[in-house]
Amino acid sequence: MTTRRFFDDDTERRKWQNPEAVLTGIGLKPGFTFLDIGCGDGFFAIPAARIVGEKGMVYGLDADKDAIGRLVETARKLGLSNLILRVGRAEETILCDGCADIVFFGIVLHDFESASKVLSNAKRMLKHGGRLVDLDWKKKPMDLGPPLGMRFSEEKAAGLIKEVGLQIETVKTDQPCHYIIIAKT
Repeated sequence: MTTRRFFDDDTERRKWQNPEAVLTGIGLKPGFTFLDIGCGDGFFAIPAARIVGEKGMVYGLDADKDAIGRLVETARKLGLSNLILRVGRAEETILCDGCADIVFFGIVLHDFESASKVLSNAKRMLKHGGRLVDLDWKKKPMDLGPPLGMRFSEEKAAGLIKEVGLQIETVKTDQPCHYIIIAKT
């Protein structure tokens, strides 16, 4: 997966998406282990590292080595030492076995070459009782985001998640541009 930037910067993105609100809304808590798959520059990974605190851990994975480099630098500047960052393809990379409280996809699941393989890997990384969270673009025309043809509908994403053996807990569609699917082991 190559990270695409659909917005000029994080400040612009924050006008329509609050990462702290999203993360607390999905139940992220201090002490959790959080995996951000397709983390890019850390729009969600940085706030997640703050939320989980010193007793928690955030793993970030992205195929874009430059994005990971920027995230490493940002974490260093902010004094965050609870991030483990890797360059790699999510179809081929297992960050841990059964360690994650939450495996998170922040508007990226549609970007992977094989979403099914990525989801299967995510299931392997979840601890018993852990949750997979897919935050993604609604499949409707809008000025933001990827082309309509690339997007997964909530039904398609939920179907892919079910196919790997996870149970859909909730599907939230109350945001104008995005939906959130939460599944559990």
